Amino acid sequence: MTATQRRQLRRQFRQQRRTLTPGQRRRASQRIAPALDAALGYRRCQHLALYLPNDGELDLQPALRHRRFQHCSTYLPFVDPLRRGHLRFRLWQPHHPMRPNLYGINEPALLLRGRALWALDVILLPAVAFDQEGFRLGMGGGYYDRTLADMARRPRRPRLVAVGYDFQRVEKGVIPLAPWDQPVDLTVTAGCG
Repeated sequence: MTATQRRQLRRQFRQQRRTLTPGQRRRASQRIAPALDAALGYRRCQHLALYLPNDGELDLQPALRHRRFQHCSTYLPFVDPLRRGHLRFRLWQPHHPMRPNLYGINEPALLLRGRALWALDVILLPAVAFDQEGFRLGMGGGYYDRTLADMARRPRRPRLVAVGYDFQRVEKGVIPLAPWDQPVDLTVTAGCG
């Protein structure tokens, strides 16, 4: 039953994301930087991992112009060719060439240096939905959950932040939890209106 509920929730929230107009997406993308800045407080942010939008996700690239993030080294996830179902993070700049992965999601095409997961300061994660307890419902591949599970045993780890639109935040108990779900430290949203 839980798997069915998770599929239904994914379908519902993905459809809602896709119905946003370009103007609504742009407004939310412009509002997310101040919200992230406030949520992170005094947390160091020299090495920032983020994602590129796919399937109606919130675009984080405008946030990189915020004074807090202008001088960060930025990293994008890519599917690890050596560890099935895991992600690694590669240094990225907006002018770098990209190539689609097996899911059609753009990844850095240049084989620039990566950064160990534990050495990142902040990881901004996409979500289909998330709750106040920090549990997120992803797209269903489990890549982030598997990758973050490896890091759970380390003494130093980055701040994990799920990012999305206001309507993606749900009450505790709405997301059926699975044993492999990895909670995040913060959830940050932006409105579309």
